[in-house]
Amino acid sequence: MNATINQLPTEGYCRLAQILGNPKAKPNPIPPLVPVSKSTWYDGIKSGKFPAPVYIGRSSLWKWADIRKLLERIEKGEFAHEQG
Repeated sequence: MNATINQLPTEGYCRLAQILGNPKAKPNPIPPLVPVSKSTWYDGIKSGKFPAPVYIGRSSLWKWADIRKLLERIEKGEFAHEQG
């Protein structure tokens, strides 16, 4: 996963589909960075497990820096004990 983290932008914002993936995206499906459902993602935001969005207009966006940090935490195994 470290190679994936290094390929992500260090600045800017992303949409939820870029985080959770979108297999129906055309012309190319978007693979998930964090393979969880939307409801799990939003529950994780409420509990502080996942980063909160930034609202710009009517859009919910996430900072790439926050997503990179989350992926680094996942890679270190910080969430391994919560699965099951």
